[in-house]
Amino acid sequence: MKILKDESGQAAILVATFMAILALGFMALAFDGGYFFRQKRMAQAAADAAAIAAAEEASAGNTSNMQSVANAIAKMNGFNSSATLNPATVQINNPPVYGQYAGTAGYVEVIVSKSVPTLLLGAFNHNITSMTVTGRAVAGGGQSAPTCVCLEGPSGMGLNMSNDAQLNATNCGVTVDSSSSNAVGVVGSASINALSLGTVSTNWDNSSNVNNSGSISSSTKVVTGVAACSPTIAAPTLPTGITCYANPVQGYIASNNYTGVYTLPIAGETATSGTICYTSMDTSNAASVTFTPGYTYYIQGGFTTGGGAPVTSTSAEFYVGGTIDIANGVTMNMSAPTVNGSPGTLFYAAGSTVTIQGGSNSNFSGLIYAPNAAVTLNNGTGTTTNMDFVAQSLTMAGGAALNSYASTNLGTMNSSVAKMAE
Repeated sequence: MKILKDESGQAAILVATFMAILALGFMALAFDGGYFFRQKRMAQAAADAAAIAAAEEASAGNTSNMQSVANAIAKMNGFNSSATLNPATVQINNPPVYGQYAGTAGYVEVIVSKSVPTLLLGAFNHNITSMTVTGRAVAGGGQSAPTCVCLEGPSGMGLNMSNDAQLNATNCGVTVDSSSSNAVGVVGSASINALSLGTVSTNWDNSSNVNNSGSISSSTKVVTGVAACSPTIAAPTLPTGITCYANPVQGYIASNNYTGVYTLPIAGETATSGTICYTSMDTSNAASVTFTPGYTYYIQGGFTTGGGAPVTSTSAEFYVGGTIDIANGVTMNMSAPTVNGSPGTLFYAAGSTVTIQGGSNSNFSGLIYAPNAAVTLNNGTGTTTNMDFVAQSLTMAGGAALNSYASTNLGTMNSSVAKMAE
């Protein structure tokens, strides 16, 4: 008897099984391929951001900070070099080692890499359990932006502009040390036109804080995550043994023939080494006050104007131990001594507030160094301010216009505007 074996259909089953495995393999390849592509993009984004941050530090002379800053920025983008498990690698080459900028000073290269485990491919090939993704970026060669407005408050809104205020600093930069997401606010038709606007904050929300017709010009390079600015200007010193006089402005009295016109220092007051000292200064009761050029006016308390009395000072420097309050409607014409062709320090303010209200045909020129103060510029449509500022914060409103120029006093403090090089 002949036994027959029917094998029909087995080939189809084998082919179907093979095709199913092949399909799963392609699915695993597609799934892991998409996953690794995403990881590669993240690595490139981390390298781009880290390179810009490192270049900022390098151009500011803080090369020792490059690695820590690059590590921090890479971590924010998902590549943690200090992770316990599977840490990323953040390599800095200054100058670059690879590419067209290899060996070129002024550029920084960052290479970010990390081993990424496979999701499905390992099931088909035990030799493919992970892959390394790498991102490389070169930054540098950007504009140099000597800072003319430095706002040192570490939190909150460091620069608050509204109601048609204008900040013009086309040859220098504005640096805001606040780490808050609302570090800078520009609303109500206010505008910034500067060489650069840098914030320490890495999460400053432009869309939420620049609105209601507020604007930042397209020529203003906006950089987040910059190093904090902290220039130091030496305070005028009070000569030993100097006499500090009470506020000399008493209004309309016999000693000035009842005119209320004052030229300071007045007769009988003695200056020492070019410095005249007053316990306070209030010009409200005068018809006019003129500060004699060339003096340093050391005011232990506050400096106040008011009553419409115009105030004039040329090539004079002021130290004010208290608050500065320049009232609305007072015509002020004040200029600092010239240093290396640029205005020097007009006010060294040790107090907590500086307020400058608008006056008809008023002009200010010079640096206001007020590292502990909140500064307010308001109602400035008739006021020209060619000034630089160092303060905790700056609030501008009512048409106030600030024109900054990069004082030589701040020449060593740079907020470099790095850019991607390749």
